[in-house]
Amino acid sequence: MNTSPSFTSADNKVQHDVKPSGGDATQTYTDKDELQLNHGGQGATQRRLRNYQVTMIGICSGLGTGLFIGTGSAYAKAGPAGLLLAYIIVGFILWCVMQSISELATLFPVAGSFPHWATRFIDPSVGFSLAISYGYCYTIAIASETSASAVLVSYWTDLTPAVVISIALVLILLANLASVRFFGDVEVFSGAVKVLCFLGLIIVSIVISAGGAPNHHAIGFHYWNNPGAWTNFNGITGPSGHFCGFVAAFVNASFSFIGVETVVITAAEAIDPHRSIPKAAKRVTFRIGFFYILGAFLIGIIVASNNPNLVSGTGNANSSPFVIAIKEAGISVLPSIVNACILVSSWSAANSYCWVGSRIIVAMTTDRQLPQIFGRTTSNGVPYVAVIAAWLFGPLAYLSLGSGGPAQAFNWLLNLSTVAGLIAWATLSLCYLRFHAALKAQGISRDTLPWKGPLQPYAAWVGLIGSTVITLINGFSVFLRGNWNTSNFVASYVGIPIFIVPIIIWKIIKRTRFVRASEIDLWSGRLPEGETNEEEGVSKKLWKRAVALAV
Repeated sequence: MNTSPSFTSADNKVQHDVKPSGGDATQTYTDKDELQLNHGGQGATQRRLRNYQVTMIGICSGLGTGLFIGTGSAYAKAGPAGLLLAYIIVGFILWCVMQSISELATLFPVAGSFPHWATRFIDPSVGFSLAISYGYCYTIAIASETSASAVLVSYWTDLTPAVVISIALVLILLANLASVRFFGDVEVFSGAVKVLCFLGLIIVSIVISAGGAPNHHAIGFHYWNNPGAWTNFNGITGPSGHFCGFVAAFVNASFSFIGVETVVITAAEAIDPHRSIPKAAKRVTFRIGFFYILGAFLIGIIVASNNPNLVSGTGNANSSPFVIAIKEAGISVLPSIVNACILVSSWSAANSYCWVGSRIIVAMTTDRQLPQIFGRTTSNGVPYVAVIAAWLFGPLAYLSLGSGGPAQAFNWLLNLSTVAGLIAWATLSLCYLRFHAALKAQGISRDTLPWKGPLQPYAAWVGLIGSTVITLINGFSVFLRGNWNTSNFVASYVGIPIFIVPIIIWKIIKRTRFVRASEIDLWSGRLPEGETNEEEGVSKKLWKRAVALAV
């Protein structure tokens, strides 16, 4: 067998990259011929995700009801100009966050991912708190998207929502307990449905705007003039009301964007993260522009911002601005097709959230913040205990079926999860800034890295400041005159102390300290030369070849 150059890890144990004489993949052995788990963020998961799967996950993973339905309420608050401006600004903030964390993931493609970076670059207590808040953010989202699936099915039938929720949860568990490659194929298929659906909506929107629909009514930019480019938020007229509407859409847009960053977590299970993660980081520009900014623009030309159906609260296709426009144009077949696509999107989002939640649990085991039983894997490298633990949050969806206390509790849980996602953006941007400072302090050039994100460290500063501002103005509407609501205030801001308290507790118990730039570990967890597995040739399946070429 051929041996490539060795490297020395942080604990001075020499590791060798060994390529089996008859194998395709390169394996890494330590002195004891085994991978050093729980060192440098290493876990027991396996590299099975192909590059096209990672790219497709980056483009479509996490796209759920927020894009197709949630934009309606934001549009009603801000109007076409306010909605478009809000999505452009939040999109730029997210782009900055993505460039930062993609550079880290390319250099350190480990199972520890986000919490491990906070532990390594800031303080172990911050890593512990980030794991709790971010893990919670996505495990509770399993319940929210599953609940949304039941509402979407109600568009066609009166089938008991509990049955729909149960079926969705079983399918999610099965998909996540299979190999990660199967999970990747599921995401590719559902992602293709989302892209095709959105392409269809683009064409339909153009046809409607140009007067080619059955009602033959050309709209153009009519709704930018009447009712206008801006709306008066909460009865506040003039520029003040317009600005408040924009801020409301600004906050709402940030919630729609949360989840785009999760593609970076695939680095630990990607066959070739040095290629797939930078590619995904570049494709995120396409995702932001194509799905969100273009979507916001199209909504502004096909439906009026004062349409009452935008805030009807049905939760199914009837509240989608696209479907509202389609119905008003006299097209009868498409609403059901769009609802079916949204249903696929909703289930797919819940499926990906379960995967993310389980990997955050695994991340906590790599830094010994959870018992090691949660890091156990099957022969296919699936962390089955972590998957089941994350999935167990899914049945909270049944709370949404009740009224009064249970339903209110469920809404509170959802509000907490969205704030946790914003706090994670800010924390991850800070991780990059600490990493950048460590490179300078230790005299390491960024030119030696496998991939460099653009506009650094300025992009990381934009991500940090932008995410922090959105977090702080999240509940601004309760401070408007006559709008005070204690319940809404707590739901909007309780996520901040929930993030801070675990930091204090962990520091007191473990007596951790802030990591100085000169002491930050910049070596363990890197991908050794030759460890990446090459793509196993061109897939024989036509659809896989088509996807690989497309992305």
